[in-house]
Amino acid sequence: MDKNWESIYLSNKMHLVEIVKAVLADNNIPAVVVDKRDSSYVSIGDIEVYVSEENAILARVIIEQNQL
Repeated sequence: MDKNWESIYLSNKMHLVEIVKAVLADNNIPAVVVDKRDSSYVSIGDIEVYVSEENAILARVIIEQNQL
């Protein structure tokens, strides 16, 4: 992942993150999921969705419009 990527969504529930990633993919926005949860205690930490800076604003609008 390049340093020009921006975190646009985070959750501690993997299924919500995968839904966001799928919705973005349906809108031709490539997204990367980064799991920052603790390996011993998965209830600690979050899972983040990253998109390139040029797609960040559009991705946030899509997430908001879909009430994700």
